[in-house]
Amino acid sequence: MRPVETRSEPDDRNPVLIGQEPRNRRQALGKTMWIAVWLLYLGGPVGGLLEPGTSTAARIWGGLGLALFVLTYFLLVFRHMWRALAHRLMYGSLALMLALSSALSMTLGFPWLVLFIFTSVASGVVLPWPQSRWTIPLITAMLLAVGACYPEIRNYYLTAYALPCLGSGFMMVGVQYLIRTTTELRAAREEVARLAAGEERLRLARDLHDLLGHSLSLITLKSELAGRMLPDRPADAARQVADIERVSRQALVDVREAVTGYRRPRLPVELAGVRAVLRTAGVKATVDPALEGEHPALAADEESALAWALREAVTNVVRHSGAHHCELLLTEERESDERRYLCLSVLDDGAGPPRAQHDGNGLSGLRERLALADGRLETGPAPRGRGFALRAYVPLGAPAAAAPGPEISQRF
Repeated sequence: MRPVETRSEPDDRNPVLIGQEPRNRRQALGKTMWIAVWLLYLGGPVGGLLEPGTSTAARIWGGLGLALFVLTYFLLVFRHMWRALAHRLMYGSLALMLALSSALSMTLGFPWLVLFIFTSVASGVVLPWPQSRWTIPLITAMLLAVGACYPEIRNYYLTAYALPCLGSGFMMVGVQYLIRTTTELRAAREEVARLAAGEERLRLARDLHDLLGHSLSLITLKSELAGRMLPDRPADAARQVADIERVSRQALVDVREAVTGYRRPRLPVELAGVRAVLRTAGVKATVDPALEGEHPALAADEESALAWALREAVTNVVRHSGAHHCELLLTEERESDERRYLCLSVLDDGAGPPRAQHDGNGLSGLRERLALADGRLETGPAPRGRGFALRAYVPLGAPAAAAPGPEISQRF
């Protein structure tokens, strides 16, 4: 089965977080640079102001107008990142940008038509779709009207300005829709996580009530009964005390089994954890799709052993290997004794196995855990000649382990 590469979620190392407010100075700087890079398109108007022969009045008018235009553009875009803009400020800023685009283009030359593109982009960013679908074509139409004053650009340059104006505006509408969808999806995921946590707490409370409610009620009743029998009927009171001991022992067994079930690791849960660990450590992960699915033939104890193997292997990759890439595979294999095994392979491109070839405490404990599940552990160099490979085998179709007896439960 072909592995697929996982995509990491945005984290603090990514300076540009689409649809999220910057959480630190680095992210704010990244967003600023992403917006400021598009100002390179203003090179034409700036170059026109620096050309020899340009009058001082034109330079003052162009410099002040351009500075005001850029400040207004940044005000609109940056304020939109953090919170919704007031309608008066939003419409007033867009009107000012449109007026400056028209006035500067008509008085200083056709290179200033590029300002209409920035106005269209700002309109697509801050306005909702019902309004931006009209304002963007309107801004493009004004660009065409102002550009008609320059006969020398009617054929080629006017199209070169008008098409980017229309396309950039609607492209930003699509980007804003993507941002809103991402934000809603993130909120939905957080809500699902909260609901899942609440449901798990409710299930835990219900299970504990079902396990202990009857036993504790019976213990209370028999304790009261033994107390009333004790002065005159000590033999009957002793039988009640024996029943109390038997019920309490059974309650301990039930609680121990329930706690063991809650604490038993599972492959999907461990997979989500190791993905986060690898992402935090900067290790690129490639995950076999087989790890995502369910395996009906895999017993609970065998799945628990594989989950522990996955956790221990990824911990070693992060702590000791110095790897940049980690590959997680899950395959079904048939041994010479015709038994089917499920093999979990964790391969990295790090430093490789140590020269001493001695297992540490983690691998030794993992080898013992797999042996209890009738499995085995194999370690060695990665197949590509560089890195470390860990393979954990557990049998498929093995019967579930028997419940612990009363003599074990006494150590709870």
